[in-house]
Amino acid sequence: MDLGLSGRCCLVTGSTAGIGLETARQFVAEGARVVTCGRRGAPGIGETHHVSCDLGVAGEPERAVAEAAHALGGLDVLVNNVGVARQARFEDVDDAEWEAYFQLDVMSYVRTIRAALPHLRASRAAAIVNVSSSAAKRPSVGMPHYSVMKAAVLSLSRLVADLYGPEGIRCNAVAPGPTATDIWLAEGGLADQLGDDREAVLARVAAGRPLGRMGTAADSAAVIVFLSSDRASNVTGAAWSVDGGTVPVIL
Repeated sequence: MDLGLSGRCCLVTGSTAGIGLETARQFVAEGARVVTCGRRGAPGIGETHHVSCDLGVAGEPERAVAEAAHALGGLDVLVNNVGVARQARFEDVDDAEWEAYFQLDVMSYVRTIRAALPHLRASRAAAIVNVSSSAAKRPSVGMPHYSVMKAAVLSLSRLVADLYGPEGIRCNAVAPGPTATDIWLAEGGLADQLGDDREAVLARVAAGRPLGRMGTAADSAAVIVFLSSDRASNVTGAAWSVDGGTVPVIL
């Protein structure tokens, strides 16, 4: 299936690992031109340009957009993927951590979208995809601040869809469930935070999905790329679950 993405100019935040990296790879495979960004170095996929930045700092999301638009000669697609999560009790999360999560998991999205609007208005097929989480639809009691921030991303996505749809800018959200990426699998990641027996934790998490497995980066990336494409030209303001049935309601 031709997704019509050849030559499209795409910026993917948080794209040096996990879902963001796989999204960038799939865009490149579709013939899109891609700028990656994140705190790590360039991932080295295809002819991509890379912006090293900390998107939790004011001014850095705007710089990433400006450098991407300059490198590509414009911008058609913005994918907001950057984020952080950890296991914690609600009463143990202090104000400073709430603020840090707000700056990275919400304000980076606000800032990139705001900076990208002039470029997206000039595109004939503008699309924004914001990566949220199943925890936005059904809060995780073990990740309270992450859940709240990802719920804000859903609201932001619907707001942007309503505001800028009349200008031809589509905006959708993707809500992955537990996904086998570094956030779960890295040393000290969520699997380690949930117990001493990593394999038992991962097996339990997988068994908790109706489909009986954790998601993969490719699962979510495929939906992100589709929502960015001409095949989804009449889709906006939606929140697509990619969670193996984790959230037991349709919304």
